[in-house]
Amino acid sequence: MSYQKLLLIDPKNIPAIWIDIKPLIDKALKHSSGEMNSKDVLTSLLKSYEDLWVGFQDDEISCMGVTEIIEYPRKTILRVLLFATKTGHDFNIWQSYISDVENFAVKAGCSSIEAWVRKGFAKKLNWDNHYSVISKQIPSQHGD
Repeated sequence: MSYQKLLLIDPKNIPAIWIDIKPLIDKALKHSSGEMNSKDVLTSLLKSYEDLWVGFQDDEISCMGVTEIIEYPRKTILRVLLFATKTGHDFNIWQSYISDVENFAVKAGCSSIEAWVRKGFAKKLNWDNHYSVISKQIPSQHGD
């Protein structure tokens, strides 16, 4: 029987599991545009700027997620920054945990959850698409 649970990790416990979490962080960051690396994520987690979620299946780490609470002047949202499974697939793992994340968001006073994700993941989430986040590299003016 497969038992699944999602835990919000206390920042003081992150160093003890970092060796198991870092590869998942790096896996998720491969799909970013270089805004941060795993060391940056660790620093933010330890300073409680971001929250680390770890999913377990049969007492083994199956996935991780990183979220942050964003306080805008008129509303507060929970932003999903990173998510990765050990296999790189198994989207159903995330689906089984989304209600836990939603409950956390409600308790934190959030009115919504947002995620900046790749196109394929956005389709799987089936959330309202209000806008897309895109970027363009700007050449350096210094000839770098």
